[in-house]
Amino acid sequence: MQEGRDDRELPPWRQITLYLLTLAILILCALILQPFFSAIVGAIVLAVVTEIPYNWLSTRILHRTTCATVALILVILAVIVPGFFLAQELGEQALKAIVSLRNPNAQNTITDYIGNHPALANRIEAFSASIDINNAARTTAAYVGSKAAMILGNSVHLITEMVVMLFLLFFLFRDRHLALAALRSIIPLREDETNELLERIDDTIYATFLGRLAIALVQGVLAGLAFWTLGVPGVILWSITLTAFAMIPAFGAFLVWGPIAIYLGLNGHWGKAALLAIWGGLIVSTIDNILYPILIGGHLRAHTAIILITILGGIAVFGPLGIILGPVIFTIASTLLDIWHARVSQIATQPDPLSSIHSL
Repeated sequence: MQEGRDDRELPPWRQITLYLLTLAILILCALILQPFFSAIVGAIVLAVVTEIPYNWLSTRILHRTTCATVALILVILAVIVPGFFLAQELGEQALKAIVSLRNPNAQNTITDYIGNHPALANRIEAFSASIDINNAARTTAAYVGSKAAMILGNSVHLITEMVVMLFLLFFLFRDRHLALAALRSIIPLREDETNELLERIDDTIYATFLGRLAIALVQGVLAGLAFWTLGVPGVILWSITLTAFAMIPAFGAFLVWGPIAIYLGLNGHWGKAALLAIWGGLIVSTIDNILYPILIGGHLRAHTAIILITILGGIAVFGPLGIILGPVIFTIASTLLDIWHARVSQIATQPDPLSSIHSL
């Protein structure tokens, strides 16, 4: 009995069983990793966009573990900590907004507005008459109680994902060459095709993340100038918040300057609200369409409309990670199609050996 028998000599049923077993194990691995999908993608994106500064840091700190530790601390200080304080400040501002709506002046403004629009007043009155207050209160209390555990669970899950992301990022910093070698070993393409695919993915992540960040910063500065001119409180906070939301193309910036314009109107500053709406609609949100083809379109090798659809579609499927995953998946698909097209064209241009024999 031969111990080193080639797999091709195995009976067909054994090969089919091996393929099915491998597929089942891979599916189980995907299910195990699925809860940490966001953490894995986040770690990969951060590792890619920080590659250049990390390479510079690695020339100063030669010990790989120490270098990766320093880089991880810098990422935490530059990204994680500011994000935490921003979320905390936004929560406080939301509470202040709720309190301000209870202000008599704001309530009088809303009442006067409704009084000047009889049709709206009739609809509100009809809606109020159709509501059973006691039943609505009980339903609301039950809903809040049922969601409290879910909110707590989501908070724990978010913290866990953050820890996992930082843990993976450390090893991607320290052992990126091993990770790339492992990735190349499982990609079923030639070396030149693998290099092209990985280069396009890198370009897509760089262009999508850094390009969108640059555009969002411009939008944040433009909105901040308007907030400062119009006397909006917390100019720096809302400018940073708009920059974060502007990472979502098309309507992200509106999610910040729109409510602020409404807030100004409810406080009696209708002129300022109108000016902010005009500036936000014509300048802040429109500058996205001008800068996007310049900063991003050329690097992604695709039309601006296609990239916009892939980003919005990615957000719909993957949530905020879709900003990166949508264009990346589209890039992978277009690259694979290009590879197939090149292979088919190469086969079509090769001479037929039978025709050369017949010519003899």
